[in-house]
Amino acid sequence: MASSAGIVPEDGESSKNATLERCLNVFRDASNDSEQFAALLLVTKAVKAGEINSKARRRIFDAIGFTFPNRLLTSKDAPEGCPQHTFQALGLTLLACFCTDPDLARHPQILNKVPIFNDVISSDSPEDASCNSMIDDTYQCLRAIVTTPKGPRELVNRGTLTALCVAYVNHGYGYEQALQLLLGLLTAVEAKCWQRATLDLMTVLNKLSMEFQKAEDMTKFQMCEVLPRFVPPILPPTSECLQPLYRGLSSILTSKLSPSQRDPALKLAACLSQACGSRWIPAGSAGSKFFALLANLACVEVRMTLEELDLSQVDKKQELMAACYVLMELAIAECTREKGSLLQNTQKVQLVMILEEAFRAVIHYLRQVGQKKLEDPFIFASVRILAAWLAEETSSLKQEICELLPFLIRYAKMQFDEERRSRSGLQHDMDQAGQGTAQEPIWRGDALRFLLPGLSHLTAEDRPREILISEGAPILLCQYFLHRWETFVLNSETVSASKAVESSLQTSCEIFLNFVVTAPDLISREDCFAALMDTLLKSLPLLLPQREHLSLTANVTTLGLMMAKRLFAYPGLQGTPEAEGFFVAAIRFLADAYVAQKGPDGEVVTLGVAPTYKAAWPVVRELWFLSMQAFASCVPLFLWLPQDVLRSGWLQELLATLGRVVPKSVEMEVVRAYQGILVELARASQPCLEMIQQHQGLELASLYGMAALEQCLSEQ
Repeated sequence: MASSAGIVPEDGESSKNATLERCLNVFRDASNDSEQFAALLLVTKAVKAGEINSKARRRIFDAIGFTFPNRLLTSKDAPEGCPQHTFQALGLTLLACFCTDPDLARHPQILNKVPIFNDVISSDSPEDASCNSMIDDTYQCLRAIVTTPKGPRELVNRGTLTALCVAYVNHGYGYEQALQLLLGLLTAVEAKCWQRATLDLMTVLNKLSMEFQKAEDMTKFQMCEVLPRFVPPILPPTSECLQPLYRGLSSILTSKLSPSQRDPALKLAACLSQACGSRWIPAGSAGSKFFALLANLACVEVRMTLEELDLSQVDKKQELMAACYVLMELAIAECTREKGSLLQNTQKVQLVMILEEAFRAVIHYLRQVGQKKLEDPFIFASVRILAAWLAEETSSLKQEICELLPFLIRYAKMQFDEERRSRSGLQHDMDQAGQGTAQEPIWRGDALRFLLPGLSHLTAEDRPREILISEGAPILLCQYFLHRWETFVLNSETVSASKAVESSLQTSCEIFLNFVVTAPDLISREDCFAALMDTLLKSLPLLLPQREHLSLTANVTTLGLMMAKRLFAYPGLQGTPEAEGFFVAAIRFLADAYVAQKGPDGEVVTLGVAPTYKAAWPVVRELWFLSMQAFASCVPLFLWLPQDVLRSGWLQELLATLGRVVPKSVEMEVVRAYQGILVELARASQPCLEMIQQHQGLELASLYGMAALEQCLSEQ
């Protein structure tokens, strides 16, 4: 035990330290619990925990330790004439004193008292001085724990989150302290909080939203900064909090405000929009006007900030700009929504014009600043919101977009290269540790993923496509596809991330199709397309059985067949096992789309889309027809292909089906697609011709109006 000589008193502290030392000596010399209790009363009266220095607080702990406070906290008795919780109050005061030492705040003996702390703050105790003192001491302990490295997780695991929610909702003594601790926990371990106590946190959000709606003073603006912390990642449209939040924000944003009052409201609106889209805004005239106002405010803020190009101001306003970008993206969605939009058509037209000016400012900012601040997250946010605009609208600002395309491609390449380096480094570390395949690293800077839909539109236009080709975009896109395909095959992503990867692969296929159709020489000129062809050949047989990925299967089939037309001399397509495997899978994809079906009467047989294709058919339909045309074009190019068709049984199945179904049930577009296949098979292969003739091909051609097939068969 250290002596009092170990304390070096500061000015004004000598008398306090002397008094404290006498009290501690009394405690050490006590012969029974009663004397120790009396000494502890003297200790707590001598000084308050917040009024002594750290050395003195440590001396109190060294003298008392945890044993006696533990006994006080669990004692059910109380001294005669004292409140029932006297012992517990004294124990909490001591622990509050101990917790001011960071080392003691994370001590297991403190952490195992968390259930007691939870009971104190969540109990419905009468408000009196002694109870209030207990609650204050408890909050002091909790505040100390939450500042330790593992404290937030410990508190969430031990039920403190729920206790704090109860304390705030009940609005008992100290509820403001409960709110501050809740904010601290949500800041430190947000995901864990929502996993453990979703309903409790939603109850707090409901309470806060009602207070927000009712507030008529500066509290309303202050709550705009508190509320976003309590908005969950996904907010159901039926949530109780949405109506009061909308009303509160409406009353703020429809008033004349200073930027300091308006900006937090815009951030809250953006937070709600991220959690539930536009569903927090009611349909109807009032909601429509409010949304138009909200989007207009966001666009004006973006224009004013980015057009002036005061970089110091832009840096200060990045959080606000990010919120405005969220609202602009929501505005794009509402303007392009055909059914159920908040906006009337006239409002959409006006808002598109306002958005156009805002995006002119974004483009201006990226052209002037982007190359100098490539690592700035705000540059990424600006590219991302521009990509959302390009996904829907490429006819306006065409000149500005074309001028920006070189930067966008270089920026996307920089981020993609960084991701590959990151993943390669992680795999190397895993290999060194003998842990096998590395998980796909989380890389939030995938600009190309967001740009893909816009590039799908731009590659269909001559000038943008020429710029993209000159900037090496096809090579980058091929590399990106191969990289993402590897991720997709490994299935190492979460469900949501895996869907994003699949969507990126599908959009990439659309872009490559644009290149195949509009720049066919590029396909045979660039080596990257040979590598892409190899991947498509190997991948389709693996992908075909996975019907949940039918849309991707259709894209891979179509792209593979279209590229095979252009690369027919490529060695990888000359009867290799991979090439045959691809075409067999393509045959199966094409053959399985339509089947003979019995009508309601059980007798009439019609041709219809197969049940396994129906869900995806709106997306797959056009790709199926393109694939049929491309397959027909491949038949004369690959001499072994007709034999594969015969071995697959498709030709026999097709002819038999056409002979069974009612001709009027077959759409003319389907008839033309089948005719194209049959004609090419009949011309390219004698066995196929004989098969068609054996199945009354001439009669079927006449029955279905297949003039080209009828002529072909008549000439033989």
